[in-house]
Amino acid sequence: MHIKRTLLYLLIGIITGFGIKYTTGPSIKTFGTDHIPPSPMINSIRIPNTLSNDSAFMHVEQQMSRFMNRWELMGASVAIAKDGQVVYARGFGYSDAENEIPVEPYHLFRTASISKLITAAGIMKLVEEGVISLDDYVFGEEGILNYAPYDQYRDRNVERIQVIHLLNHSGGWTNRWGDPMFMPQVVARRLGKDLPVNDEDIITFMLARPLHFRPGTMSAYSNLGYAILGKVIETVSGETYESFINHNILYPIGVYDMRIGGSFLEERADLEVKYYEPENTPLVDDFMGFETQVPRSYGGNDIETLGAAGGWIGSATDILQFLLVIDGMPYPEDILTKESIEIMTTPVSVGFQPLGWRGANSRQWFRTGTLSGTSTLMVRRDDGISYVLLFNSNTWKGPMLATDIRQLMDRVISRVDEWPEYDLFQIASNSDIESLIANSIN
Repeated sequence: MHIKRTLLYLLIGIITGFGIKYTTGPSIKTFGTDHIPPSPMINSIRIPNTLSNDSAFMHVEQQMSRFMNRWELMGASVAIAKDGQVVYARGFGYSDAENEIPVEPYHLFRTASISKLITAAGIMKLVEEGVISLDDYVFGEEGILNYAPYDQYRDRNVERIQVIHLLNHSGGWTNRWGDPMFMPQVVARRLGKDLPVNDEDIITFMLARPLHFRPGTMSAYSNLGYAILGKVIETVSGETYESFINHNILYPIGVYDMRIGGSFLEERADLEVKYYEPENTPLVDDFMGFETQVPRSYGGNDIETLGAAGGWIGSATDILQFLLVIDGMPYPEDILTKESIEIMTTPVSVGFQPLGWRGANSRQWFRTGTLSGTSTLMVRRDDGISYVLLFNSNTWKGPMLATDIRQLMDRVISRVDEWPEYDLFQIASNSDIESLIANSIN
């Protein structure tokens, strides 16, 4: 790791405690809440478009423009690494089409289900520290969430749910009757509550219903399981989910711009893009209960409540940094042990999903994400190449667009004859580019 960045990480580690601090409680270890966050003036290293003019990637712009025009996508951000070094980072299209503001690599996007991989890394950090085990039960007298309202459930099989079942989507729920994370009106009506509902309400609502299958016997994609994992992290750490992830996953690797996003346009973070849906997409009910019809990307989905399952926002370069420290490659140093990374990428059985990742095989590990106004993909290949691609738009293909994105990136990567040997993070940290970034923002 480069000297300047190493010293920065060491300094932040001293300020924040750099790892996990906990005291022994009556049944589980809990984390302290005395972490000191970094100064508000500290940001992630921000790489502008101007640093990615290498002739090795001249064809990328043509390929991206063609792809975005075909699928009517408004803006995109791409970051590529080779052997642990970030060699390309560029934005395409508009972060704000109305004001014709172009996308820069440091612009923040909703990451959708990439958030699940972040949550899984947080859980594995707790496992490494001996705070919890993957075999720990989540509910019941011996479970982590053994307090109200999570101690009230209809199906006794709930007591069989273990942490690993939530990680690999085998907790017992399917989306047979719809995804409860996107059914606020139904949850509120069944609980006799006013909108909005939160993650605790949604979990309570689902615990009052029978499971769809016995935990651990099959795998069915579940946003709910990751929402519950967020509560597990909060319970054993004594911190909010977002604070724990920041202090133990993101800050130690120099990522400070990522955060849980907002749901409305007026909640847009500094440097966050605007989101766009396909033309003629129907409006939906406001999740806040205002009895108004809104775009699903701005008021239809509760991004904060999605949290651990889909609420993070971040730049392509920040997410690539995160990818590079959980990829099992020697450079840069991983934040998880080799054993933890192997557990995350090795499904327990055929038909079960890996932990946090959407898929993992000998050729590549990948994580997709889709929300209204958002399409994301991150890939770690076995040839030392990793990449992140974020869009501030979605298409009628929904999650299936990820296949087209992978094909696009395969074409782009195959046309690179000679990979650069520089690291854009090193160039950015050693260069006086603050004025360049300020000019691009203004």
